[in-house]
Amino acid sequence: MNESVGLRARSPASAAEMPIELESVTARRMAEAATTFLASLTPDQRSRTMFSVADEERLNWHYVPRKRRGLPLTEMDGSQQKLAHALLSSGLSRQGYAKAVTIMSLEKILAQLEGSGRRWPRDPDLYYVTVFGTPSDDAPWGWRVEGHHVSVNLLVADGRRIAPTPSFFGANPACVPEGTPQPGLAGLRVLAAEEDLARRVLATLEPPQRGRALIAPDAPADILTRSERRVRLDAPTGLAAGDMSAAPREHLRHLVQEYVRRMPEDVADTRLNRIERDGMGHIHFAWAGSETPGGPHYYRLQGPSFLVEYDNTQNDANHIHTVWRDLQGDWGDDLLAGHYQDSH
Repeated sequence: MNESVGLRARSPASAAEMPIELESVTARRMAEAATTFLASLTPDQRSRTMFSVADEERLNWHYVPRKRRGLPLTEMDGSQQKLAHALLSSGLSRQGYAKAVTIMSLEKILAQLEGSGRRWPRDPDLYYVTVFGTPSDDAPWGWRVEGHHVSVNLLVADGRRIAPTPSFFGANPACVPEGTPQPGLAGLRVLAAEEDLARRVLATLEPPQRGRALIAPDAPADILTRSERRVRLDAPTGLAAGDMSAAPREHLRHLVQEYVRRMPEDVADTRLNRIERDGMGHIHFAWAGSETPGGPHYYRLQGPSFLVEYDNTQNDANHIHTVWRDLQGDWGDDLLAGHYQDSH
């Protein structure tokens, strides 16, 4: 196993040398954005937006159209909407924010393709903002922006440490079809890299390696973890990166980075250093379903500390779901435990 091909973050320091304040820049930016947003709300709007950190609502996440708690963009004026988007962008990289708002814009295309009469309307402004606790530089607090195919969940502890998962991005249509009412968008693929990089991993595997990576002839109908609040997994299946040759291992490295780089740079660097410390060779790549583009397919990346699931089976395999889960720190469980232990 060649551990020299790692997931080195941009910082030259090793993981052990990383300062504990590494994520404080993003934490301050999020606190400022959340405080400004909350100050713009009316008392009624604020009461609907804010919950305690301990409230079960913080764990009540999903990626389908449904009734949600919080304040939707549809009930904000233009200035409030801009501040809500500033909060969303504070917790994502430029690349991640661009993906999120483009996913939201697909709702307008879906509304045109599907017509009226749906229980839950397709609306690019039907995304809800929820804040948990009060933005602070010491007490834990967090926020969520969520709607169809976007669920961004973040928690801040001690004003500097950030938990950015669960994190869900989806796309329907995955590729905007020809003949769409907005012809200039035909061919748009919001999550193209998430599919294409995985296909490169699969394509460059040697036959014996590919046989180990292929875990089922048919793809599941959705990501297997769905919207579970807690993820508990069995031993990883598929092919370990340590058993791959150089080319697929390099593509796998870029695929992992594609997901992590949805986060702000300081948050992403913390995750990448953790993955490197765990060992790139321990990440398992598993594929199910069609190997031919256009067919239903699924893949999973499972490392010691994280899980990525990708599924594209619905709507004639033109409907993507992706999720990043932290196997040890979803919802900031590890950060909260450390915070309360230190505070007592």
